[in-house]
Amino acid sequence: MAAIETTSLTKRYGDSVLAVDDLDLTVEEGEIFGFLGPNGAGKSTTINMLLDFVRPTDGSATVLGYDAQDETGEIRERIGVLPEGATLYERLTAREHVEWVADTKGVDTDVDALLERVGILEDADRAAGGFSKGMRQRLGLGMALVGDPELLLLDEPSSGLDPTGIQDMRELLRAEADSGTTVFFSSHILSEVEAVCDRVGIMNEGRLVALDSIENLRDESTGAATIDVELAEAVDPDALDVGSIEGVQRVSADGDTVTAVCDEPAVKVDVVRHVDERAIVTDILSTDTSLEELFNQYTGAESAGEGSVAPEAEQREQEVSA
Repeated sequence: MAAIETTSLTKRYGDSVLAVDDLDLTVEEGEIFGFLGPNGAGKSTTINMLLDFVRPTDGSATVLGYDAQDETGEIRERIGVLPEGATLYERLTAREHVEWVADTKGVDTDVDALLERVGILEDADRAAGGFSKGMRQRLGLGMALVGDPELLLLDEPSSGLDPTGIQDMRELLRAEADSGTTVFFSSHILSEVEAVCDRVGIMNEGRLVALDSIENLRDESTGAATIDVELAEAVDPDALDVGSIEGVQRVSADGDTVTAVCDEPAVKVDVVRHVDERAIVTDILSTDTSLEELFNQYTGAESAGEGSVAPEAEQREQEVSA
């Protein structure tokens, strides 16, 4: 059984704004799935339809095998949610927030153990009104973990966290997945997605434009590949004539290091062989296509500017995610 499955899921606002367009998406049980896209791409609208905060115009969605519109009670008993910018009760302590969620779900929970797990046990009896943004985010994650959910839905979970907090978040998500929990999260921090996700889906202008593991997306990528060749001594790059190799876009040199940007990864082998015939090679650094580069390829962010969507569509998505 899939943890999340959508079929032709569509959301329109009036006649002019198509926030989510015919989305077919399957998220498997136990995987960490990264949901990406520029602002206004349809990510938050999709999450809100999965939670029945917004009703779809067409199509359907199931969460843990339950219909997302007709069986919301069954779903909410089994999931944990961390919305972006979640509001806390300023006068309640961290402990009281967790106890409130446990009471709402009708479950017993070891509050101290949970707060220790998210790194705020020492502040368990402080009012949340005095918490930093990072502490609020940790508390929100702790609340999402109440009841040992089968599925975690997290919107920008690293928001406000310092590097230590981000590392803690990464380890926690991996531990949850190892225990069988499905993790579905939306994030703008591509390095974190790249570090922890089994698969990613990339949305752009309401449509799912990519869906696969990052490794497979790299293999299918048509983007440029970069290689640095370190030499025993500095050599005139013109004498090496690397630019004459078919598939090399451009060449630069910095001291004893020659850098070639190639049309595709296979050309890097030709570069190394070519340089090795003309100079003494001491080291090679081959750079994979980053998730950021893949993101730009699928969303056109380099040419159009990241998040360049119709202003009305972006505003609609922000409204429904508030």
